[in-house]
Amino acid sequence: MMMPKDLALTRPKKWNSAYAFLTPYLIVFFTFIVLLIIISAILSLTYFDTINFPTLIGFRNFARLFTQDSDFMQYALPTTIRYALIIGPVGYLISFLMAWLLAQLTHKVRTVIAIILYSPSLTSGVLMSVIWKVVFSGDQRGYLNYFLLNLGFINEPVQWLQNTHFIFGIMVFVGIWSSMSVGFLAMLSGILNVNKELYEAAYVDGMKSKWQEIFYITIPSMKPQMLFGAVMALVGTFNAAGMASALSGSFPPPQMAGWLVVDHMNDYGFARYEMGYASAISVVLLVIVLTFNRIATRIFGERGD
Repeated sequence: MMMPKDLALTRPKKWNSAYAFLTPYLIVFFTFIVLLIIISAILSLTYFDTINFPTLIGFRNFARLFTQDSDFMQYALPTTIRYALIIGPVGYLISFLMAWLLAQLTHKVRTVIAIILYSPSLTSGVLMSVIWKVVFSGDQRGYLNYFLLNLGFINEPVQWLQNTHFIFGIMVFVGIWSSMSVGFLAMLSGILNVNKELYEAAYVDGMKSKWQEIFYITIPSMKPQMLFGAVMALVGTFNAAGMASALSGSFPPPQMAGWLVVDHMNDYGFARYEMGYASAISVVLLVIVLTFNRIATRIFGERGD
């Protein structure tokens, strides 16, 4: 007579239907993410001009990138890190603040304002730069020059988009204006789904201010959404490209002001056709993004993640 344990061993295992739903995503993820990363890593070790077959050269592209490429070390890398460290945290805090404020409103008003705040992130940075180019135009017809001239703050139009001291600041302004992306919606959803009984119990126990409500209940209750928002903010800032060129109307921008890593990569990949070198830049950018992503996970991730 077979024991129950033996029956369990001989019984055929049922196929988990969850795999059927995961399979399309896994195929797309592997094809367009994992496979492309592997190909880029392989090409980074080669010289590839998009015409001839790639020639293996080892780590020469990386050595050239860090020892000979002055444009990358002096302009692209520092500007990208500065841009990310400003846009990432500032845009992240503004997204959380606006999400918290919207959560206090009624449903209809909240929906309309959320759509208005989210809509700028649907367009690319280059398209937004074209819009803001009218505002910062260097002639008297530029909106900013027009108002400053009428108010008497300046005596002649300022070339905002040709002055290297202003281009990066304008990039930051445009970046913050468009920072209400998917992370903002995730935060709004997280705040709206916090258990209201937690607030009631906290006020019964002596909580007296909204600041205590935010720091002791709201943020701890929505850490997954906070982490998602941080990751999306990091990816968005490091993936930015073409804004300085679109604003200034020249490629590269004046004195490489606002030159980002993705701009540098696109220049070598699609203008100079050095795909091996461009792949090396992309690998370095991937490592930087993963490093900052790890920091964000340490801050907002649950213990044991």
